[in-house]
Amino acid sequence: MLPDITRHKPALRRYALVLTRDPGQVEDLVQESLTRALAGSRTWRPGSDLRAWLLSITHNTFISGWRREQVARTGLEQGAEMVPEPMAAALPDLRVEARQVVERLLALPDGMREILLLAVVEEMSYREIADMLNIPLGTVMSRLARARQALRQQAGDGPATPAERRASFKLVE
Repeated sequence: MLPDITRHKPALRRYALVLTRDPGQVEDLVQESLTRALAGSRTWRPGSDLRAWLLSITHNTFISGWRREQVARTGLEQGAEMVPEPMAAALPDLRVEARQVVERLLALPDGMREILLLAVVEEMSYREIADMLNIPLGTVMSRLARARQALRQQAGDGPATPAERRASFKLVE
């Protein structure tokens, strides 16, 4: 029997937004993923990380069907609209900054964007990401380092210092 999977919907939504790059497709991907999770509930092992299992299903669902479609680069403003209204009212420039961050994130190649979200937002360890995406640990580390460097360059901050490069490779187990 599966535990309550609905508590992981925010994480699934964030990951779906990164995968689809279209806020209009987020709910469809999350619902399809949850449907597949319920249908395949016998494959979940009690005691294992339910969130990682659900994120993996979301990833596989996207790869199976949604990647075949051309993803329109619409919805950037809708992504920035996801900033809660009280925060936006308190900080007028927050919407502009949020839109810029979303644009920079969406400009990253797929592999870098996915790994950056999983590591930074979902706080998954490099090993968890590697296992979930079925890729080597070194690939996770290099894609994350390249994603961080690309974001720094897009922001005009230039190349990372040696200390920043070392910190970006800090293993989170």
